[in-house]
Amino acid sequence: MIPRSEIRRGRSRLQDREAALEPVTASTDRFVATVAALHDDQVAGATLVPPWTRGHVVTHVARATDSLCRLLDWARTGVETPQYASMDARAAEIEAGARRPVAELVADVRATAARFEVTVSALPPAAWHAEVRMRTGESRTPATLVPTRLRELEIHHADLAAGYGFRDIPADAARWIVDDITRALARRPGTPPLRLETTDTGLVRVLGTGGPTVRGAQADLLAWLSGRSPGTGLTATGVDTVPPAPYWI
Repeated sequence: MIPRSEIRRGRSRLQDREAALEPVTASTDRFVATVAALHDDQVAGATLVPPWTRGHVVTHVARATDSLCRLLDWARTGVETPQYASMDARAAEIEAGARRPVAELVADVRATAARFEVTVSALPPAAWHAEVRMRTGESRTPATLVPTRLRELEIHHADLAAGYGFRDIPADAARWIVDDITRALARRPGTPPLRLETTDTGLVRVLGTGGPTVRGAQADLLAWLSGRSPGTGLTATGVDTVPPAPYWI
């Protein structure tokens, strides 16, 4: 007979996994709905990350999902598996898929999303805290890697410039992404000192000491931090204008 304590731990782990996947699944559904509403002649439309078209962005989201599956397999098996074979290979994959019709793009995103959920569900408890290395050199565990898919989906959804903007990102997701970016910046040598304050959610984050304060709505702050906005809607104290956001990825 399995001890009740072990049953409870198993249920807790399952609930934690489901809680991690729930916002990712909802974000995927929103992203797919936007892509599915496009016409084929809109796939080549401009985005917030030129020279990428919408087709490039959607293909990147699918291929990035595959790359996260490789890292999760690394955590599960202990066999080192790079996120991408090379940056040239990554670029070639994106270019190869960028001009597909909408139906193929949607099918790709859905299929990779399903693989991602299966891969996460297949992780044994011990693998959940195994360290793997992202293409940036940053170490992550599956527990902190799974939410990066939420970051990819939400920021690239806004990148499509197809009716979904940074103000449409759920507040909890936006807050996590802001925190994820600031943690990455805090780990990086040479990040300039900076204080971040949101005027709507009460979020305050400080990088170093003595830097300017950048203040505004959380959505506007996220758009700036991710390099998608020059600082529209934000104010800055300690400097004449809102400075360029520190490069983070």
